[in-house]
Amino acid sequence: MRVLVTSSARFAIINDGTIWTSDPSVSYQFWSRYLDVYDKVHLLVRATAHDVPQLGWKMASGPGIEPVPLPDYRGVWQYAKNYHCIQQIVNEAIANAEAVHLRVPCEIGGMVRNSLERSRPYGVEVIGDPYDVFASGAYKHPLRPVFRWWFTRQLQHQCKQATAAAYVTQEALQRRYPPNAKAFSTHFSSIHLPTSDFVTTPRLPRQTKAYTLVSVGTLAQLYKAPDILIDAIAICVQQGLDMRLVWVGDGKYKQELEARTQMRGLSKRVSFCGQLHSRDEVIKQLDQADLFVLPSRQEGLPRATIEAMARGVPCIGSSIGGFRELLLPEEMVPPNDVARLAGKISEILADPQRMAIMSARNLEKAQSYRDDILRQRRIKFYQYVRDRTQEWLSYRSYPQPEITLL
Repeated sequence: MRVLVTSSARFAIINDGTIWTSDPSVSYQFWSRYLDVYDKVHLLVRATAHDVPQLGWKMASGPGIEPVPLPDYRGVWQYAKNYHCIQQIVNEAIANAEAVHLRVPCEIGGMVRNSLERSRPYGVEVIGDPYDVFASGAYKHPLRPVFRWWFTRQLQHQCKQATAAAYVTQEALQRRYPPNAKAFSTHFSSIHLPTSDFVTTPRLPRQTKAYTLVSVGTLAQLYKAPDILIDAIAICVQQGLDMRLVWVGDGKYKQELEARTQMRGLSKRVSFCGQLHSRDEVIKQLDQADLFVLPSRQEGLPRATIEAMARGVPCIGSSIGGFRELLLPEEMVPPNDVARLAGKISEILADPQRMAIMSARNLEKAQSYRDDILRQRRIKFYQYVRDRTQEWLSYRSYPQPEITLL
């Protein structure tokens, strides 16, 4: 059976028709998970034309994964300008597939949902929260409040109408975007966490006076609150703490954030190392860190935090979304609260024994996100959507009795 899968991720499409990405988390390995149940995946995504892939890019298409490229529009106006072309591609993609999986929130997924026959089964995979995505400070646009209302409402509707719903959280996203009472519902993270990514033992107490903090996240928007973390580090340094921050990730706000570090006098203490193209490079940064900090303004389930936990790194997060399913209350701070974040960083770094306890707990908690556990849940979800789709296809192909009106 052919499955149509939508995603908000952006890709590069080269001359031979293959698609590539700089983000290893959405490379071929990720999309090939659908092949556990389906015969072929039609991947409906935005793509920009390139002659050849750049150094470090990973292929996203391949055996069983066929790209269905859309124009790489950005923002409302480009979307409107390309609307008719996009809609035509969406309609053709629906016609050429059988099962449908929507990774949402995503406007492409919304277009597919609105174009489906009313009775057609589909599955949603809820990976984020537009209510938090479009929160103040996380997204800069004059229509931000409208986007927040609209996309939240749309996601609620998509979940209510879905045949099956999978969430990256156990409870957090389900509360705001509940599934239909009759739908199959489950939860599993999108993370790829093989046994080799785990350390074998937690960390022992470390006696040091110079600390390294690490954070991982896109700089395409300010969802991960790098500006808040920079300001918090400035406070810690002013109070006498010797620390540095390594930020893994890239995006359009990088230069603005570099200027912010310079203004705070942190140019030699904060480094932006860009997008790392291999798991080994990310793991190396995590292993060198004393503390992982991700003060996000929005999250589904923070994969980067789970990856840090698997390496036994003590972690601080914000008290939103899936963080509450990973960390203890005393390891979280409210989003956008610079003073509370600075205080929490100082408090934890001052207690090596506490950091060792956090390391042990994090390593144990991360075990529940191992690949072998999540794969079982994914397959059940995919199989349910496939079975309901097969029933629907069989019903449509079976001759219906004619009704004669007397």
